[in-house]
Amino acid sequence: MRRRTTIMLHWLNLLLLLFVLGDGGATTWLSLLYATCALTMCALALVFGLMSGPGPKLEGAVRALHPWLHRGIYGLLGWGGLALAAEAFGTSLPGPTARTLLLTLLAVTALHAVFNLWRHTALGDGALRRITPRRIHHIL
Repeated sequence: MRRRTTIMLHWLNLLLLLFVLGDGGATTWLSLLYATCALTMCALALVFGLMSGPGPKLEGAVRALHPWLHRGIYGLLGWGGLALAAEAFGTSLPGPTARTLLLTLLAVTALHAVFNLWRHTALGDGALRRITPRRIHHIL
């Protein structure tokens, strides 16, 4: 159940992030839906811990950094979600605007995706199978 929920939230957050950035925050319900999904995913990670591990083929510094980089992505996801929710309610958090945070999150997740594609293809450790629905594993 947790795996399915995490996978669903993972892809829903990406889709909603693209919609929110394209919308420019003009649609309040969309901003609040994204914030809810982002904060739910962060809450699951806080309560149950990170679901993904570095995998057996990652070695050295990359292996040691892997969980900390994921925590950083979750931190950015949560901060962006909170900032977007605050702006939807007519206030703002100190620091960068929600749009700046979400654009940063998009850039970081693009690097995250490239890294996982590299892991899946070059290392052959099945990184993409961990975060994709089982129905498409035969493609991978």
